[in-house]
Amino acid sequence: MKIAFHLLVHFSLLVFVSCYGGNGYDPLESALKIQRSRRTIRNHVTKEHAKVENSYIPVYVGTQDGLKDADKISELPGQPAGTDFDQYSGYVTVDPNHGRALFYYLTESPANSSTNPLVLWLNGGPGCSSFGNGAMMELGPFRVNADTTTLSRNKYAWNNVANVLFLESPAGVGFSYSNTTTDYQTGDIQTAKDSYTFLVNWLERFPEYKTRDFYITGESYAGHYVPQLAQLILQNNKITNQTVINLKGIAIGNAYVDDETENTGMFDYFWSHAIISDEIHEGIISNCNFSENATITQACDEYQGQATAARSNIYFYDIYAPLCSSSSNSTPSISEFDPCTDKYIYTYLNTPAVQQLLHAKPVQWESCNELIGLFWKDMPFTVLPVIQDLMASGISVWIYSGDTDGRIPVTSSRYAINKLQTSVKIPWYPWMYQGEVACLRFVPN
Repeated sequence: MKIAFHLLVHFSLLVFVSCYGGNGYDPLESALKIQRSRRTIRNHVTKEHAKVENSYIPVYVGTQDGLKDADKISELPGQPAGTDFDQYSGYVTVDPNHGRALFYYLTESPANSSTNPLVLWLNGGPGCSSFGNGAMMELGPFRVNADTTTLSRNKYAWNNVANVLFLESPAGVGFSYSNTTTDYQTGDIQTAKDSYTFLVNWLERFPEYKTRDFYITGESYAGHYVPQLAQLILQNNKITNQTVINLKGIAIGNAYVDDETENTGMFDYFWSHAIISDEIHEGIISNCNFSENATITQACDEYQGQATAARSNIYFYDIYAPLCSSSSNSTPSISEFDPCTDKYIYTYLNTPAVQQLLHAKPVQWESCNELIGLFWKDMPFTVLPVIQDLMASGISVWIYSGDTDGRIPVTSSRYAINKLQTSVKIPWYPWMYQGEVACLRFVPN
């Protein structure tokens, strides 16, 4: 189903690329500051990842009888009349001893749902909600209206061409939870393991998807989640006597995959888009070395601080969008995206009737859990070797970027792809849509 896979990516270029709230909170930067102060630990973690790749322990599989029917959503409050697809949501236990369970939302296709592929979507952060941000703000079937009580259809929803599964991961994100507080101190390795355990159990609950073509997609810090989960699936498919997952490809948008190229690409993007001055850009180039074992100097910190201050009044995830204010609705952005959408979603998902119909535990839902990133335990410097392994295994890999995202901009994506050093089968060309340039495309191996 490669055609469907490519269509999904095309739709993604027509929707707004991630926003994590209008309060200036940058979950990725918060996590990276901690990790960059632990470079020796990070090097150790990279070795630990290699160990995990060569080991397998059968995962927990619980009884799923009757849970699919219990998870079916009768109707979301305020959803538009004529909704023509099935929706499910609920919890899948991944560790019964700790009481750890992950929340999911499945939206099936209005047509051909029995044959369309299954696509898993993961938001990044780390610590940000795939349901609130991914489903309700970006690629899901509904948008929350400004009245915060009604929904409207998203004509670019990915479930037009696939059955889309949104996963709140890790525990502590969105509606996902654990009864063991230490579980909220997690990292890349545990997140991949829990996501894999979720999938094995979820496929027992929805056995009709066991043989379906399966794709993993995501954005931002999901540039780590997606390749690592894909690698774990391929590894376990070879040696498990449990469900074999029919993985066909992955797609990651504006994805954090390599710390060096993320930094160099971001500051080059700031400069090329007139966000920072020539002097600040030159100061960063002259004083900052973003390679793995380099020391961050005081001068580098100071210039980065100036760059951060320069973009303080810019909506970081869509640099041309207006900020959310009382006049936002009368000032549409060039992407026609309402910058107050996150506030509408926050109110809607914290409505008791909404949580009840979603089969969610009554909680104070948040777009991002700031503590998750602050206590993140392991984060390899780069996942490019993992991506190379996936490509060598025959898995389709699509790396794409919206060109108005300043957090992990298109320059970072280009630098990361160049670092892969793959051969070019199709030269760079403009991708046309309805007679106009939709995006500029370059395709590695």
